[in-house]
Amino acid sequence: MFKRFLKYVEITTKITSLFAFLNTLLFIIYQKQPVNVPLMTVFFIAMFIFDLTTTAINNYIDSKDYPEMLPIPRKSAFAAIMIMLGISTVLGLYLAYKTGIVVLLLGAFCFLLGIFYTFGPIPISRIPLGEAISGVAYGMFIPFLMLYINNPLNYITLGLSWDTILLQINVRPFIEFFLFSLVTTFTTANIMLANNTCDIEKDTAVGRLTLAYYIGRKWAVRLYALLYYGTYVSVALMVIFKILNPAALIFFLSLPIVVKNIHIFKKEQIKEKTFITSIKNFITINVCYAISILAATIVQGIMA
Repeated sequence: MFKRFLKYVEITTKITSLFAFLNTLLFIIYQKQPVNVPLMTVFFIAMFIFDLTTTAINNYIDSKDYPEMLPIPRKSAFAAIMIMLGISTVLGLYLAYKTGIVVLLLGAFCFLLGIFYTFGPIPISRIPLGEAISGVAYGMFIPFLMLYINNPLNYITLGLSWDTILLQINVRPFIEFFLFSLVTTFTTANIMLANNTCDIEKDTAVGRLTLAYYIGRKWAVRLYALLYYGTYVSVALMVIFKILNPAALIFFLSLPIVVKNIHIFKKEQIKEKTFITSIKNFITINVCYAISILAATIVQGIMA
C-alpha cells in the first residue's frame, strides 16, 4: 500500500522542491546568515508534504473519469489529500505565528497556487502561465521564505494597522535573492515547458492551451535553450557583483552536458525519448549549483 501511495504522489518528481531547499540552505550558510534549525525543520516538512499534496490533487482530478488510473482506491486518495493538506496547513500557520504576517501572506499565496494548479474552472496548468508560475513557486517562493524566516529584517518589513500600511524593502538583498533564485526558477520552468512542447497536439485536442501552443514548437524549443543559458548568466552576474566568490564559476563545468541535452531536445520533441533531457539538465545544473556554492563557501572561509 505504501509503495502505491508513493506512486500516487509521484515521489520521484520531488527533486524540484528538494533542490530549492538544499541550494537555498547552502546560500544562507555562504552568506553567514543565522540558520534557525527548528523553524527550517518545520518549513521543510511543510514544504515537502504540500508538494506531495499538489501532485496528489493533480492525479486525483485527472483520474476523475478513469478511477482505475489511481494506484490506490479513490476514497483513500481523497483522504490522503485531506490529511496532507491539513498537516501542511497547520505547520504553515505555526511558521506564520513564529515569524509574522509576511510568511502568512506568502504561504497562503503558495497554497492557493498549489491547489488551483489543477483545480477550478481554469486550472493554471491549462493556461500559458503554467511554466512561469511553477518556476516562480519552486524557484523563488521557497528560497525567499527560507531567507526571510532566518533573517526577516534583512529583506522586507511589513506593518499593518487600521490606519496605515508600512512596507520597507531592502533593495540589495532583494537583488541578491533574485539572481540566486533564477537557476532553480529556470530549470523548474523548463521541465513543464519540455513536457508541454512534447504534448502540443495532444493538449490542444483536449483544450489545454499552454505556452507551447501559443508561441509554437519552434519558439518553445528556443525558449527551452535560452532558459538554460540564463542560469549561467545569473551565476556570472552573481560573481561580477560579488554576491558569490569567483570559485562559484566551477558551475560552468556543467555547460557541455547541458548543451548536449539541449541539442538532443532540439532534434525531436518526443515525450518518451527526449523529455528526459529536462530532468537530466535539472539535476545536472542544480547539483553543480550546490557544488559551486559550497566551493565558494570553502574558498571564502580559507581567505577570511
